[in-house]
Amino acid sequence: MTGWDQTASAGRVARAFARQTKLRLFLVAGDATAVFLGTFASLQLSSFSMFHGEVRTLAVATVAATAGVWAMRSQGLLLARVSAVRAVEITRTARAMAILAGVMMILDRIFRIDLYLRQIGLACALSFVLVCASRSRYRSWLGHARKRGEYRRSTAIIGTDKATVQLIDLFNTHRDIGIAVTGVIGDPDEAAANGLGSHWLCGVEHAETMVARIGASGVIVSPSGLQTNRLNELIRNLHAAGRHIHLATGISGIDARRLRPLPLAHEPLFYVEAPTLGKAQVVAKRCFDVVFASVALVLLSPVLLVVALAVKLGDGGPVLFRQTRVGRGGRLFAVFKFRSMAVNAERQLAQLSDANERQGPLFKIVKDPRVTRVGKFLRESSLDELPQLVNVLAGQMSLVGPRPALPTEVVNFSPALRKRELVLPGITGLWQVEARDNPSFEAYRRLDLFYVENWSITLDLFIIVGTVEQIVGRLFRTILPQREHKPEAAIADGFPSWSTETTGPDDQVA
Repeated sequence: MTGWDQTASAGRVARAFARQTKLRLFLVAGDATAVFLGTFASLQLSSFSMFHGEVRTLAVATVAATAGVWAMRSQGLLLARVSAVRAVEITRTARAMAILAGVMMILDRIFRIDLYLRQIGLACALSFVLVCASRSRYRSWLGHARKRGEYRRSTAIIGTDKATVQLIDLFNTHRDIGIAVTGVIGDPDEAAANGLGSHWLCGVEHAETMVARIGASGVIVSPSGLQTNRLNELIRNLHAAGRHIHLATGISGIDARRLRPLPLAHEPLFYVEAPTLGKAQVVAKRCFDVVFASVALVLLSPVLLVVALAVKLGDGGPVLFRQTRVGRGGRLFAVFKFRSMAVNAERQLAQLSDANERQGPLFKIVKDPRVTRVGKFLRESSLDELPQLVNVLAGQMSLVGPRPALPTEVVNFSPALRKRELVLPGITGLWQVEARDNPSFEAYRRLDLFYVENWSITLDLFIIVGTVEQIVGRLFRTILPQREHKPEAAIADGFPSWSTETTGPDDQVA
């Protein structure tokens, strides 16, 4: 590299490190605050401070917060590759709180703090809930910041085949992942044939030099991007240079939890487990739906009455909106919602077709003129969906599943996408959590089919948690207006320029 290249690359790395440090501080501060508050609340509720004073209570909570951050760090929860997966993050957070409980018991024995086991247990339980809430808010904030072009990781893809094109489409569709593809490395002729010619960087023989030159945090290798010997060499060289490597498998639509490392003769292979969706899971899902919907309708009855009154007083129109949707097996049913649009909204649809911001047969306008003032809040809070709890009790819907489509949409679905009708439609679903505001119809298709093949009670629970994150995030953005941001990278066809100041290592906080 020239002296200018080395200086520019060093500058990008330095700026990336500064952003990484900023994110890590945000996350550590959130974890520490959550554990402090959880411990302090536990000691207050158990009258610890009454007998030992506020100073000792604050001291114990501070020590617990410090130990809690250490426990979270010991579980790798400050690394993107761990905390980016919600299921893994929650599991390891529970482990960290168990470690915290052990540490507090040991400290109590050594320093005779006079803590009871129930106080420690309550402190760790409250801390777990608050840490999960804090990280949910952090995840929502970071995802939206990345959609604006901030805190993204500069990455090169090694490969110029169709799989590389699919990877680029994936990262462009899900900008909240935080991966900014700087360019592709591989055969120039193949790159040109697949529409990647203008983004070609170099051949694979110069991959290490180019990665250093553009200041990328690492590379993603497409399934056929390299020969085996060159891949092994590249892995060693990039690791020695402090870069990171992701190996794409070429597998699509398979839950990562169904992949099991199974090395044979010391060679790394994966065993793909078959879906295990027995009758027991179906019965458990239905029982969960009925119990949850019944309890929710009882507990939320005051909210339902207030919302109904607000809708009625808003414009004097009907409280409920009834619409025909396609359910399991292609059967039609009536879905209920609190009315959030003008009474004649469906008649206005044809006039707004040119303003559609969705791709494919779906329809959505972010600033839909048909939405009422009350309806805007109902949509942001998802309160308009509450009447569908009745559909759940009737067995027409589930709490979690693909959203029920309109008959006019279904007629344009491919036979493969019609497989979404193998399961009950849901009030919320994987697409709502991962790509609700994404205009890509491919994201809708891919996530719905993924759920159909890989659903489980565990996945449903994580989708419910993700739904709460989404609702809280939307309400937060509604209450607190967002300032305008200038993207950090100039994006052209999904590729930032080499001067982009995107963040560095893949182990940044995510």
